[in-house]
Amino acid sequence: MNSNEVTLPEAQQMVDQWIKTIGVRYFSELTNLAILTEEVGELARHFSRQFGDQSYRDSETPPLSGEAGRGLLADEMADVLWVLICLANQTGVDLNKAFLKNIEKKNSRDKDRHQNNEKLK
Repeated sequence: MNSNEVTLPEAQQMVDQWIKTIGVRYFSELTNLAILTEEVGELARHFSRQFGDQSYRDSETPPLSGEAGRGLLADEMADVLWVLICLANQTGVDLNKAFLKNIEKKNSRDKDRHQNNEKLK
């Protein structure tokens, strides 16, 4: 693995280390759930303006298209991921195991579902 890649277990460990050394302590689970909702809302706001029918207010500086726009979305996605990792750490969820189990579920439950969906053709 190169230094620019992080596994889910490493990410969980990195967040935990940061919280314990710089962040003082985890916020409560309920507070983090509220923060997660807020961060998802911020991501949705940018998506609705960059890809949907909404526009930025005149008083706002819209992100540039291309790399700058992707950078803004990437930053918002990273905020969502950070808080999700906090919640996983607080509740003892191994995100790597949970993700692999979820892929397995989708591969068995939904193996034909999307192929047979007329709306996707």
